Amino acid sequence: MNEAFIIATLAAAIRAGTPVVYATIGEIFAERAGVLNLGVEGMMLVGAVVGFMVGVNTGSATTGLLAAMIAGGLLSLIHAFLTVTLYVDQVVSGLALTIFGTGLSAFLGQDYVGVSGPQFAALKIPVLSQIPFLGPILFEHDILVYLTFLLVPLAGYYIHRTRPGLHLRAVGENPATADVMGVSVARTRYFYVFVGGVLAGLAGANLSLAYTPGWIEGMTAGRGWIAVALVIFGFWQPGRAMLGAYLFGGVQSLQFSLQTIGVVIPVYFLGMLPYVFTVLVLIIATQEQVRRHIGAPAALGIPYKRGER
Repeated sequence: MNEAFIIATLAAAIRAGTPVVYATIGEIFAERAGVLNLGVEGMMLVGAVVGFMVGVNTGSATTGLLAAMIAGGLLSLIHAFLTVTLYVDQVVSGLALTIFGTGLSAFLGQDYVGVSGPQFAALKIPVLSQIPFLGPILFEHDILVYLTFLLVPLAGYYIHRTRPGLHLRAVGENPATADVMGVSVARTRYFYVFVGGVLAGLAGANLSLAYTPGWIEGMTAGRGWIAVALVIFGFWQPGRAMLGAYLFGGVQSLQFSLQTIGVVIPVYFLGMLPYVFTVLVLIIATQEQVRRHIGAPAALGIPYKRGER
């Protein structure tokens, strides 16, 4: 393996992992507020198709991106209404949202398969892209990749170093105490579930407008489930989750990179590795003792009814 191969593989890992970064950060915000949303896959698909449709009809990738974020956010409000207001089981609601989003995206996108549209092109950052080794890896991407470099540290700072972040963590850990402190549990959970939906929609648009421009039914290919697993893998910390997303992207891109240098490994074997990892993480994390040890929000998945403890 020469330097060019390593650079190409790492750069591809960042591009492939970027949609998962957005979805994972959004899910971290929702789960920090105590709401488990398994509808990430569905919201990503709706974001992908709406973003591409609007992009094609307006000729603007930016407008498509904004539409995708709104679509993902609106879809997430269904989950918020069911779980926060009606106290529906969060797992059931999330799975229903994924099924609904998958079907809706297939219906909306049936006339857009094979259609070409606008996309976010790669932008080389002057000077930085010329840095040996790191330059081609980090600074020759589209704007959506660069935004994650800002989003992740800002999300970490917001969660751990700001008053709204303190309220967020309080609602996720002990909503009754947060309620006594004057923090509206319902409003907080609605808001962060919506934020999660907006970022999931953005993740979907990243796929259809940047990473693999175009619309194909089911194009997320399980990335929403990967995002849910990476929240646990990253211990609900944005920075660690980002590294996990790049690891997933690296495994994905490696299957293509190895073929270019003549390494014969069954493509299906490499392709299944990220999903095997996801299943193992979810199985382990469902154990209550493990959840407490790795720092899961104490009230995650538990509906809050005022006056009950």
